[in-house]
Amino acid sequence: MHRPLPKPLAVAIFASMLQLPAQAALYAVDPGPYIQANGKFAAWYQDSHGRTLDLCLTKAVSSRVAGAPGAPAYMCTLLPTPGVFDDTQPIVFPTNFPDEAFWFTADAAIVDAARGIDLSFGTAIEAAFAAEEPAEGDQVSFARVRIRVDVPVAGTYVITHPYGVDVFDVPAGGRRAINMTRDIGIAGAGDFSGALKGDVGPFLRSVNGPYIENGERFIGDPNLDERVTGSPFNTNFVRIEGPNGIDLRTELFSISGKLSDIARPTPLMPQRSTYSRHMENGDLRAQQDMFVLAPPPPATVTLTSQTPNLSLTEANGTGTWYAQSAINPDPGTVLQINADNSVAIPSSSATNAALPLTDLVTITRAEYSLARGELTLVASSSDETSPPALTARTGNGTVLGNLSGDGAVKSLTANPRPLPPAKVQVDSAYGGSDSEDVVLVP
Repeated sequence: MHRPLPKPLAVAIFASMLQLPAQAALYAVDPGPYIQANGKFAAWYQDSHGRTLDLCLTKAVSSRVAGAPGAPAYMCTLLPTPGVFDDTQPIVFPTNFPDEAFWFTADAAIVDAARGIDLSFGTAIEAAFAAEEPAEGDQVSFARVRIRVDVPVAGTYVITHPYGVDVFDVPAGGRRAINMTRDIGIAGAGDFSGALKGDVGPFLRSVNGPYIENGERFIGDPNLDERVTGSPFNTNFVRIEGPNGIDLRTELFSISGKLSDIARPTPLMPQRSTYSRHMENGDLRAQQDMFVLAPPPPATVTLTSQTPNLSLTEANGTGTWYAQSAINPDPGTVLQINADNSVAIPSSSATNAALPLTDLVTITRAEYSLARGELTLVASSSDETSPPALTARTGNGTVLGNLSGDGAVKSLTANPRPLPPAKVQVDSAYGGSDSEDVVLVP
């Protein structure tokens, strides 16, 4: 993870990235004001599991690994640069400040000389400068995933790591035949929010941590290779699969990150809150479904707007929570959800969120006949007992009209001019919405 800064996506050979379920990587960033001691960078980032990491500039050293002369075993990733940053001197911005600093790093390696594999994996939330050397107004941050591999032969290689799966189609073997750096979040000076949209997060952390050095707490020791936890996909490893039966993996990472003393609320990210109802043998059947992202247990997530309260269930340690209620709701109901992570992080306060409860709209047909110049839409609402009005729009918001029909399933025929829309959206009077690509037929 060193200079020069690459373009946001620098890839030697890159076929595609498999789409895994959506993740909420990072949750929040220090909004400022930004102080001189931190190089005018954001002081902290918080991940979706509630852990908050400071920009790691302390010179605390590991009590587990001895340093070497001129190379202290720092707990932060501090990289001396001649003429720019001398780590033996006090850190002062901008005259003696790292040209690269980190809120978080995680690195792993796989080396198998017999199979011809030499893999390095690195991921970070990084602070840097657009023109490389420390300067006022030049500060940037980004979320980085970097994969570099020497491979023996051409072919397709699949690399699974804590933050996803990348697939590479390599035309020829050799040194760094795979060379991918993905940096997300570089924005204007003083805007550090872009990294929130990156692939990195929640923060990986050592299963043996946290570590305490000189009263400061760290999620790992970068001088050690250790097993970790925290992957949003439960892939707390790096694995490479390739031609001729290549299948290698490691579960060992070197981790750096300094836990912040700042008190932050529990992350809570509503994903979906919908209801359905229908008649069955003369009886009303109602169902409410709630999906949220929040820190995994020992955190708790509770629906507090019904009596008795309803506890949500967490799926697999990744922070995905779900609950179902059989209460028959009124259209326009707003649910109240509480998330509390104070058992894992005592300084964390509980968070309450209001979730509008909507019906679930499903578009089952969106076809445009080229011969007739006619668009046909069929859509339905999950509220079958009191079907709402459904309104169709093009992808750019132009109203096509209301769908018609007596029940929950409704349809619309329209003649958009001069061209068919690429996408349509159907909105319900009860808040639900669905969008689909338009299929062109003769």
